[in-house]
Amino acid sequence: MGRSGERFADPKHPYARDLDIFGRGSLFELLSAARTEPGEATLAHWLLEAADVETINQRQVAVAELRGRLDLREKVALLGADVEFDLSPDELAAWGEAPPAVTSRWPVLLATAAAAINIASLAAWWWLPYGSIPLLPAILAGGGFALLWRRRVGEILGHSTRPRQQLLLLAEFLRLLETESLSAPALMALQRRLDRSGAPASQRVRQLARLVEWNDSRRNFVFAPLAAVLMLGSQLAFAIERWRHEAGRDISRWLAAVGELEALSSLAGFSYENPEDPFPTVLDEGPVFEAAGLGHPLLSPARCVANDVMLGAELRLLLISGSNMSGKSTLLRSVGVNVVLALAGATVRARELRLSQLEVGASLQVVDSLQEGTSHFYAEITRLRQISELTAKGSAVLFLLDEILHGTNSHDRRIGAEGVIQSLVAGGGLGLVTTHDLALAGIADELGSRAANVHFEDRIEEGRMIFDYRLREGVVEKSNALDLMRGLGLDV
Repeated sequence: MGRSGERFADPKHPYARDLDIFGRGSLFELLSAARTEPGEATLAHWLLEAADVETINQRQVAVAELRGRLDLREKVALLGADVEFDLSPDELAAWGEAPPAVTSRWPVLLATAAAAINIASLAAWWWLPYGSIPLLPAILAGGGFALLWRRRVGEILGHSTRPRQQLLLLAEFLRLLETESLSAPALMALQRRLDRSGAPASQRVRQLARLVEWNDSRRNFVFAPLAAVLMLGSQLAFAIERWRHEAGRDISRWLAAVGELEALSSLAGFSYENPEDPFPTVLDEGPVFEAAGLGHPLLSPARCVANDVMLGAELRLLLISGSNMSGKSTLLRSVGVNVVLALAGATVRARELRLSQLEVGASLQVVDSLQEGTSHFYAEITRLRQISELTAKGSAVLFLLDEILHGTNSHDRRIGAEGVIQSLVAGGGLGLVTTHDLALAGIADELGSRAANVHFEDRIEEGRMIFDYRLREGVVEKSNALDLMRGLGLDV
């Protein structure tokens, strides 16, 4: 189980908070085996943005191959076990693509000449009978050059400071990707990203790591005098600039390849640990969501009760009623999380799943905000507007609405909920809506064959409330609210 990925959480995302994509006990934490920031960022992006059908199919093939490559996935996981890889991909890529700080070869030649003069002057002072006379012009020449280029050299060395161990770790990731025998098209495409004329990507990064190591050594008080004689600061600055000129623009491509390898490896690990979970069939045409034996991947198999959910060309809405704790919200999360997994290229927690590309919009955990001065009701209608805007863009939307508009009075709730739901269905969306207010069950009658009422129920046995979490047709016929209140000792 990986890190929680909380830094990727966006409270304004249309489903990330509602479906527990990030945070403790989240989907990201369940999936992630990434050791690098590019790997975590790539996996997070896949969970937040649905891929196209071709990309999904290619990821499925790659995940299937990596699932059986336990040795390769272990190598990927172990590479970063002892080193915290926190190189910022954006910062490193921006550094590599920045305009050159040195555009002429003359400074390089002059620095080399100054270093040669310093060495020759020292040799003359040591072996020839001229005393320290030869050192004076050498010191003046080298000092003048160093003073002239001090600011530029300082900027180059300052901007290129990178932890050596992390560069070596990146080189190891690249070497692993370069040398493995892979057959999935998506994995072979990652290897092609590393192809370039000259040295392999891993060797290029090792070269940069060596330059960084030399620059660190320059600060050692024993080595510092020799470094000054050799004009090592200037020499290293110009060598790093030369490296950046030759390989800097490839950095973003290399980091992206490492990130995708780790993201695919994370999905493969999830598939390996859950061998009964299948790959979904992702259709070009829709909207459609047809799931048999659907469950939630964050629930243990012993606690997870599977249900069938069928939405498509004619049936667009399931209006779900039921008592407290009967499973309504869990069903919405199960549908949403499995859509996220499917459209990221992962296996799903279902016996079978067929779906088209869908934009998920969820309202399950909207909260008020003291800082922004917004009530729960205002936060909810803001989210509903966001979901409606997705349909207005022509997207096929899967809307998941838990206890719709329960923050207002029953009259306004009935009218508002009916208007919102009819608008979303008319806009081409599919959805599941839960409610305690049985008056809203009439919305299904208004929509005819495009909607159906379903429910969860409970029973009381020996004073205990029993739930079977099975989805049934029709409207629930009883509520457990009063029984729960009495069971907790309230005088009702």
